[in-house]
Amino acid sequence: MNDKHVNHEQQLRDLLTKVRSGEHSIEDAMLALKVTGSAESAAAKLDFATIDHDRSRRCGFPEVVFCQGKTEGDTAAIATEILTRSDRVLLTRASAGHAAAVRQTIPRAEYHERARCLTITPEGQPLAELAKSGHAAVICAGTSDLPVASEAATTLRIAGNRVSEFTDIGVAGLHRLLERIPEIRTASVIVAVAGMEGALPSVVAGLVDKPVIAVPTSVGYGASFAGLSALLTMLNSCAAGIGVVNIDNGFGAGYLASQINQAASHGSP
Repeated sequence: MNDKHVNHEQQLRDLLTKVRSGEHSIEDAMLALKVTGSAESAAAKLDFATIDHDRSRRCGFPEVVFCQGKTEGDTAAIATEILTRSDRVLLTRASAGHAAAVRQTIPRAEYHERARCLTITPEGQPLAELAKSGHAAVICAGTSDLPVASEAATTLRIAGNRVSEFTDIGVAGLHRLLERIPEIRTASVIVAVAGMEGALPSVVAGLVDKPVIAVPTSVGYGASFAGLSALLTMLNSCAAGIGVVNIDNGFGAGYLASQINQAASHGSP
């Protein structure tokens, strides 16, 4: 028995002793285990990557694979390894080549071309059937913003959320947005995706009582500076209740929206 194992066992004994004495509650102990769990034993080392198998226990969702910059073979190997201990895998920024390589190894993998995502679900279930709790609205200003919005929606669905999508309802035709507001209000969290001047999240946040996650996109003419203009607009919004993620980061918005839904379903404040 090595020193690391002995140390971990002693920590566990100390924690259980405190629970028995009433010094710690069961909830305190569960939180401590999440923080101090043995990361080494939950990691799998490939020649080119170290897979964090403990991610799902700590964070509520398995490690997500960002494919951009990875070879097709490496991407397939990482997905295969994650699947040895998880029932689902999400791969983002995946090309058709990445998709072909993964599907050679895992035939049930589904490629979402517009979202540039690959999903592997338990027993190949359709994403819509994974919904357990939480309703998110994903809205986008224009059709050109759909790749980013689709990435957010795909992320939400594989994480077990029900998703309603609203497309092409930007502020240039405000009546289109106002017509959909009653439906948008039924969601518990809203992801608002926009390029150009990026005004959509501000308008939406002034009409709803739900958190709005704003996603600037790189869509726009020269002075939009590849999404910087929309990003600054969203960061400087006068409307309350808005959080902003990075340019084109549909995944980040979808993941955050899912965490908000999970916290609500668990009764967190």
